[in-house]
Amino acid sequence: MSNDFPSGKFERSRLIAKTGLKIGTNYAKFRLKEALGKKSTPEERSELNRTNAGELFKEFSKLRGTALKLAQGMSLDSAILPEEFAEVLTQSQYAVPPINKILVRNIIKRQLGDWPEQIYQSFEPEACAAASLGQVHKAVTKNGEKLAVKVQYPNVRDTIQSDLTMAKVIFRQLISGAKADEYFNEVGNKLMEETDYRQEGKQIELFRARYESDQIATPVWYPELSTDTVLAMSWLQGRHLNEFLKENPDQDSRNHFGQLLWDFFHLQINDSYTVHADAHPGNYLFMNDGRLGVLDFGCVKVCPEDFFLDYMRLFIAHRQQQKQEMKLLYERLEILPDANLLSKADQEFFDYTLRLGKAFVSPYDHDYFDFGNTKFFRTFNNLAREAAAFREPRGSKHFIFVARAHLGMYQMLMKLKARIHIKPGSERLMNFLQDKELA
Repeated sequence: MSNDFPSGKFERSRLIAKTGLKIGTNYAKFRLKEALGKKSTPEERSELNRTNAGELFKEFSKLRGTALKLAQGMSLDSAILPEEFAEVLTQSQYAVPPINKILVRNIIKRQLGDWPEQIYQSFEPEACAAASLGQVHKAVTKNGEKLAVKVQYPNVRDTIQSDLTMAKVIFRQLISGAKADEYFNEVGNKLMEETDYRQEGKQIELFRARYESDQIATPVWYPELSTDTVLAMSWLQGRHLNEFLKENPDQDSRNHFGQLLWDFFHLQINDSYTVHADAHPGNYLFMNDGRLGVLDFGCVKVCPEDFFLDYMRLFIAHRQQQKQEMKLLYERLEILPDANLLSKADQEFFDYTLRLGKAFVSPYDHDYFDFGNTKFFRTFNNLAREAAAFREPRGSKHFIFVARAHLGMYQMLMKLKARIHIKPGSERLMNFLQDKELA
């Protein structure tokens, strides 16, 4: 139980600055040794990255909020961070210390007007899950309905901008370029949206209306028990990915839930241009009734139509190896500045994306695809590591959350080692795009 929750801007800035100084000093010492002629081994570089990642996770877990949310997002993308960072920061999807019970009671009283024991039939003071912006408690309504009550950490909204400004200092040691600020601003804007729990409740209702079925389960929102910073929804019973894998499931079970992950992603190819963009294992439940439970609707990305369609057109261009079409799409998607005039750096990046794109779309070339294929896993991860050499972010800011959803799905399917019926998803993508081209 954590009693130490730094909610003031000054205290948070001090902690972030201290973390950045430690990491910067570690890297500076390492580079100085190299400059003095002491050649480093890959193992020493790996250990340095792992040490710094551990430092980042330890301090950002205390801060929660924006800082930890950035760590969560980057843990999905070894193309942004060194592999060791992604490996350590994956913990931020699960291992976050909760805030203390007295503080939770006071938040409930302040937000809902009474103490938990007066509002609910029962309320568990110990959090059953703690994440970057809030933590979840089990509760039961006066009518006997089981709830998940998400309580936002104090002053999260007020600290987003200052956290983001300070976090930039740390992450600029790992990424750079003209688009870095644009990316950070997109993340900041999305974080502001995520702190509005009434908005999240409305998004729960939208996704429930679109996707609730005998295969996909979404919670029910309880607006009368919710505020901007307290969110009440029905309790979904199931296991997260890691818990499921500990049960040593058979291949049919892996395939079943993998198929539901694949299908849910592709069901989102529709005229809403809206994607559930927080695709990490903590936001999905493998339910006992065989359904896939989808959680956490704070990070929902509504895309501009042109971007959404060009993202899908790029899949077709890569599948058909249409290099000129790829270049034109890359220009429209802000990956290349000029499709007809590539600098040396642009050409190197384009050559890399040809290989990356080929691997990324390769599952779509099959009726069935085995995500447990070790060759695919190695190719995918080697290309992701290679991307770390391109420190400058490229592409529209809208890529951040859409690509994160797609990449997150792939990573879960690879952990499941699931064999997937690809064709329905592939046909949905193709048919939707064809309908749009003919319209």
